[in-house]
Amino acid sequence: MSRIGKRPVTVPSGVTATVEGQTVKMKGPKGQLQFVVHDDVEVKLEDGAVKVAPRYETNRAQALYGTARAQVANLVSGVTKGFEKKLEIVGVGYRAALQGKTLQLALGYSHDVNYAIPEGITIAVPKPTEITITGNDAQRVGQVAAEIRGYRPPEPYKGKGVKYADEKIFRKEGKKK
Repeated sequence: MSRIGKRPVTVPSGVTATVEGQTVKMKGPKGQLQFVVHDDVEVKLEDGAVKVAPRYETNRAQALYGTARAQVANLVSGVTKGFEKKLEIVGVGYRAALQGKTLQLALGYSHDVNYAIPEGITIAVPKPTEITITGNDAQRVGQVAAEIRGYRPPEPYKGKGVKYADEKIFRKEGKKK
């Protein structure tokens, strides 16, 4: 049994939650989100809290209901606080700039990399070597951060590339004579 899945997700004031079949919808000050729960998981709205339980006593249902509860909790925090990922760019001449709805990255290639910013995501560049990605959907914020990092992941010798702000790069020693 999942310890996380047993806890109900409380819905704070200012957030409206509705459960229609297997679809959970949240609406709050930062927008609205929805999540479709797997059929093996039962979801109910009781006493201002969303409760999740396995529908069957199978291993699959046991595995999925803790995940479903975490997804519903992410909906609540997404419509109230939102999510943020910070990226750092390390390297001589590596920089980022915003041009309208496009993020322009100079990452040591012969050309600049242009990344079209998706709907619902806000990207800010406080410094040319810092990128801040914000939005209300945790999955989309993480996916955008991973796509930007994927253009030039950090390498282990000099640490050059795009990395998460809290990421620790395992450094290797170079060749010796």
